[in-house]
Amino acid sequence: MVLIGSCPWPGPWFRSYGAHLHLQAREDPTPTAMTVPSTLPTKTELRKEARRKRKALGHADIGAVLAAHAGALALRSGAIVGGYHALPDEADPALLLKALAALGCRIAYPRIAGQGMKLEFHLMPEGDALKPGAFGIHEPEAHWPNVMPQLLLVPLLAFDASGHRLGYGGGFYDRTLLAFKNGAAPGVRAIGVAYAQQETASLPAEAHDMALDGILTELGLKAFR
Repeated sequence: MVLIGSCPWPGPWFRSYGAHLHLQAREDPTPTAMTVPSTLPTKTELRKEARRKRKALGHADIGAVLAAHAGALALRSGAIVGGYHALPDEADPALLLKALAALGCRIAYPRIAGQGMKLEFHLMPEGDALKPGAFGIHEPEAHWPNVMPQLLLVPLLAFDASGHRLGYGGGFYDRTLLAFKNGAAPGVRAIGVAYAQQETASLPAEAHDMALDGILTELGLKAFR
């Protein structure tokens, strides 16, 4: 049964607060998708399961193996790489970044400039160190040299064979990649860093979700497109 109002209203009728309503009952012969409960897991549920799965993998040290694949990224000397400081259980890119620096790359680190904003990337001056930021993530100081990376190494909770990534829900990397690819740095590549077993059959992709260009695991580099 559907309730129909006699005057248009931009929101649901129960929020009209006094707007004139003429209620008419009719049978809706076609059930809508809204009436069918979804059995698909939510992103919150997917993140919970992905954290549990990754925690079991996080004791394996793949840092040196990732570093051995540095050449597969095919970066020229002087290229700027956006790295990150790994959280507990994340595949740690520290040795990979060290190997890329030995190949002549310049390493920048992300800083959260503010809620709802894209990430800012900064080179770390010699002798300085990353410091815990607002979310407890080690990040650069705002006054360090600001740069635009040609390649981003992206942390994640899970990924699928189409290059979709399950992040932490803040949307920082999605906003950053969208801004970069829409003009700031259109040629930027986004490479996820993970354990191979973090791959899942499929992940939900919404309009704002930015796909990865590739994934680097202990098995090597896999390109998605």
